[in-house]
Amino acid sequence: MKKNIAIVAGGDSSEVVVSLKSAAGLYSFMDKERYNLFIVTIVGKIWQIEWSDTEKIAIDKNDFSFMRNGEKTNFDFAYITIHGTPGENGILQGYFELIGLRYSCCGVLAAAITFNKFTCNQYLKGFGVKVSESLVLRRGQTVTSEEVSQKIGFPCFVKPNVGGSSFGVTKVKTVEQVQLAIDLAFAEGEEVMIEAFLAGTEITCGIYKTKNKAQVFPVTEVVSENEFFDYDAKYKGQVQEITPARISIALTERVQQLTSAIYDILGCKGIVRIDYIISEDEIINLLEVNATPGMTTTSFIPQQVAAAGLNIKDVMTEIIENELC
Repeated sequence: MKKNIAIVAGGDSSEVVVSLKSAAGLYSFMDKERYNLFIVTIVGKIWQIEWSDTEKIAIDKNDFSFMRNGEKTNFDFAYITIHGTPGENGILQGYFELIGLRYSCCGVLAAAITFNKFTCNQYLKGFGVKVSESLVLRRGQTVTSEEVSQKIGFPCFVKPNVGGSSFGVTKVKTVEQVQLAIDLAFAEGEEVMIEAFLAGTEITCGIYKTKNKAQVFPVTEVVSENEFFDYDAKYKGQVQEITPARISIALTERVQQLTSAIYDILGCKGIVRIDYIISEDEIINLLEVNATPGMTTTSFIPQQVAAAGLNIKDVMTEIIENELC
């Protein structure tokens, strides 16, 4: 009998559009001969099955089931592809833990840590991972432009601490730009991170582990045509994404080893993508950990899967079966 798989998308942040594209990508990747696939959207209090363009079916939040034509359907597995709250920060994971539904990605603690960029970077710093100097502001807290100049310096990045897809991110070059950038970032959430600029080569590396194997993907080099890897670069093609990255074999192996170590330190699960800056002296500096990476057909992970000579359908099956077995 086919297992019922929920591809859970949507969310309550600006990334909802990206999440829906990831859901469509995952739907195309997964084995339809093996699984019954359903796209479930969660936007605020509206949880529903996207049965068709004209038919939406409410999810029963008591057990994450749905009724259609008098027949109840329960899910065997949920693949979370919400970028942002509540799917990337541990909230949805906690709900699935409570009702006993197995799911694809990091557990509650790892999801909560990785979603909070400042917390994640400071935590990993304690394990010797190199990170940029930064500070965090919570709603109601302030910092003067002069303090940013002294503590962080220019240029720097001002960004939402718990956002993604580069929404609300500004590369700040002068004292005069600081407060406007902070206001823009606060428009996306309750916390703002101010982070020192790191010069170098931007790369990203995906990974997943199951009970039987560890698969670290080839490294991708990110060359933005814009000031930085912003929304337009990510989603409007204003970037070169080079897989494998134009770095030495030895440096590639170091990146992959660090990626595997971070995955284990955080207790990650499923597919994770970790972003770095490689400085001129080949220091590997962590940018952030993406525990629910984009899964559109043009996202980094599908590119890296192909570059590794793997079949994306097989990878999806491995991840699902690892939780079901």
